Amino acid sequence: MVEWTDFERATIQSIFSKMDYDDVGPAALSTNDKIIYFCTLSVCIYHNAAAIQGNTMVAVHGKTVLHGLDRAVKNMDDIKATYAELSVLHSEKLHVDPDNFRLLADCLTIVVAARMGAEFTADVQGAFQKFLAVVVSSLGKQYH
Repeated sequence: MVEWTDFERATIQSIFSKMDYDDVGPAALSTNDKIIYFCTLSVCIYHNAAAIQGNTMVAVHGKTVLHGLDRAVKNMDDIKATYAELSVLHSEKLHVDPDNFRLLADCLTIVVAARMGAEFTADVQGAFQKFLAVVVSSLGKQYH
């Protein structure tokens, strides 16, 4: 179980309450040119970074990911149990490489930092990255 300080809880809740999901989700998925593969409903799309940035399915999935993170924000005391089914889904049905979770967390951190500017202090970054590390670990639990 992860121990959260009052500052960390308040910071995570504040970040997500102010976040523009329509902007941040798609931007996080298309920030890194290494994300050149997107698969949904058995339709795979291979493109360059520019094509991904304009892809509506990627944008929709980016918003879905952020709404999925809402579940973790609301269940910070038991993120592993909250994401148990998602871990099984991504591991056994979708066969997502678990390193993609870490990569997406890094991209999300970059986008959030850019949107928050000077408000994204070292302490805020630490709380945000701790939260994402717990999420990444929880999503990868089925792989271990």
